[in-house]
Order: sequence, then structure tokens, then C-alpha cells
Amino acid sequence: MLAVPGLAALLGVSLVARAALAANMMTLTLYVVLGLHMDYSAAGGVAAALTTGLALGGPLLGRLVDRRGARVVLLFTAAAQIVFWASVPALPFPLLVVAAFWAGLLMVPSPLVIRQALAAMTTAGQRRAAFALESVQGELSYVLGPPIVILGVAVASPRAVAWGVGAVIAIGGAGIAVLDPPLRGENEVEADRAARPRRREWLGPGMIAALLMAFGATVLLSGTELAIVATLKAVGQVSWAGVVVAVYGVSSIVGGLVYGTLSRPLPTWLLLAGLGVLTAPAGLAHSWAWLCVAGVGAGLLTAPTLSCVAATVSRLAPPSARGEATGLQSSALSAGFAIGAPVVGGVIDMSAPAAGFAASGLVAVVAALMGYLVGRRQENQRSQAAHRRGRPRTAGRRSWSSVGKA
Repeated sequence: MLAVPGLAALLGVSLVARAALAANMMTLTLYVVLGLHMDYSAAGGVAAALTTGLALGGPLLGRLVDRRGARVVLLFTAAAQIVFWASVPALPFPLLVVAAFWAGLLMVPSPLVIRQALAAMTTAGQRRAAFALESVQGELSYVLGPPIVILGVAVASPRAVAWGVGAVIAIGGAGIAVLDPPLRGENEVEADRAARPRRREWLGPGMIAALLMAFGATVLLSGTELAIVATLKAVGQVSWAGVVVAVYGVSSIVGGLVYGTLSRPLPTWLLLAGLGVLTAPAGLAHSWAWLCVAGVGAGLLTAPTLSCVAATVSRLAPPSARGEATGLQSSALSAGFAIGAPVVGGVIDMSAPAAGFAASGLVAVVAALMGYLVGRRQENQRSQAAHRRGRPRTAGRRSWSSVGKA
């Protein structure tokens, strides 16, 4: 994949941008707690405002990318991030909450542009490997970004780290704008010149199923992180939380690389259900070492699941609306992260840390089942329509038989 012209440079620049994006929540949390000397509830308020903006901004920025191109949107949002992060130390807390919402709404859409570019720069036979590599890059960004921020706060100050993170986000977005990757394949240019299809023409059951499974996956991920901390706190081993999370991340990277080399794809619903089933047993662990063992199995399916979602959304969306569809995917992922922690946290408070793993896994399994049923219903409708027309059903470009296969 790295031999595809322009892809190595694009992934290199985007890794820098995505590592900073992965660290922005941690940066704001540490700034509020250590810089403003406020409690974690206040930090959670700022994080919630940023997440809400991210969820709402995804499809809006995606639609702008479809209409105006990636370069204009990337440069505009990079400028917005410079303004926000430069002003963070000067803002009183109420204004910081408001500004965080707008920063999320106008966040540099690096992942959105990268996913579109991967679909345009690769052939159909390469895309499973391409999106698996993109998911691996996402895992690397979470492995690298937050620890670097924590180290920066320890060595320098929360204010300096906020400025640094903002600068890297802007530089990453500007770097992708300079590369200006193609967003349409050679065979999609003519289709792109046609009239933009109405949203209801492509936002059908298959796309809804993919978005639902994206939401379920990130509910599981955010809930699992919280359950890990709660379990280790209960046994007095919180200091090992970083090691456990790192094992999950490295396992996910390995899983993504292996999945990208497979000759046959797997459905998203099957991967997501497997991820949920393998997550639940982690509740039986009562030490950091056993949590690491449990994390290997679940981690191996994380990147493959997310790469399948990305590939499915890209395939089901028409070229002229792919940005908006990818933005909806980003919104579904952000919503899952935002909802997963408080929901699973409530389950833990009412019962025990082990219930957090069970709840996270159950949500993923339910989302997988719902995604399968919604997509299966669409397949049955296509079959009945083909039968009424008196011709055998064929697997079209957007049939459910291919939904969820990267």
C-alpha cells in the first residue's frame, strides 16, 4: 500500500495530525484540572462541549468538502484551530466551554479527508488493505498522542501544551492541504459531474446499518476504557492502567495489519459481535496481568471492525456525497465515545466494574444484530423487487451482500 504513489506521504502527514487530534481531549482535561485548578466535572463539561461539536460538525464539514474541495476546508479549519488554541489560556471557564463547542464544530477533518483519499487512490482490490492501514494509523495516534501530552504537561505546563497541540493540529491540516490528495477516482470523475443525488437515495438501510455499527463499536471502546480503570482502582493497581490500554492498542494494530492481508473479507456485523463477545470476559480479570490477557483477544478485532465500517461507508456513498457520508461516520463514532463512558459508568456505579465490560460487550452485540437485521431487510426487499420484475437478483454495487466487507 505504501508503494501507491503519494500514499506514504499522505499517511505520514496525517499521522501527525491525527495524533494531535487524539490528544485534544486529554489536553483540555489537564488544562482545566491543572491550569485552572478546577475539578474533573468541569473538565468533563469542556470535553462534552468539544465532543458535541465534533458530532455535529462531521457531516457539515463533509458536505463542504464535497462542494468546495478538501484544500479550502482544511485551511479554513486549521485557521479556526489556531484561533481557539491560542486563546485557550486567556478564556474564563464559561467562555472556554462555548469556544470548545465551536472548536469541535470546526475541527480539522483530517480523518474524513484521508478516508476519501484512500477510496480515490486505490483500486477495489486494494481498499480492504488501505482501510485496515487507516485503522492502524488511528490506533497509533491514540497510542502516541495522549502520552506525549501527559509528558509535556509534566515537563512544561498545561498552557504550553495547549499551544503546542493547537499548532500541530493546524500544521497537520495545512500539510494535507498542501498535498491536496484526490477525492475522486479516475472512474468517478464523470459521475461527480452529474447532479448530486438526494440524501434519501444513498442514506438507506445499508448505510444506516453501517453507522449504527460504528456507534456500537465506539460505545464499546469508551466503555471498556472506563471499566479498565474501575477494575484496577478496585484492586489498587491504577498505576498499571497505561500498560493495559497499551496492550489493547498494540493488539488492535496487529489485528488491523493481519486483517489487511486476508484474501477474503468478513462482514462488519460478525466482527463487531465477536468484539463484544470477547470483551465481556474481561470482567473476570482481577489484576492488570489478566486484563492484558483479555485485552489481546478483544484488541485483535478492534481495528478490523473500524476498517470495515470505513470501507462500507465509502462504498455505499456516491462519489459526490462521499464527504457527507464519511462525516456522518465520524459523527457516529464521536457520539459513541460521548455516550459510552457515562452509560457504562452508570452501570459500574450500580453494580461492579465487571458489569462495565459486560455492558460494553452487550451494546456491541446488540448493535451488530440490529445492523445485520436492517441490512438483511434491505436485501430481502431487493430480492422481492427483482422477482417482481421477472429477472434474477444480482448483487449490485450497494447490495447488503457486500455491506460490511472491507
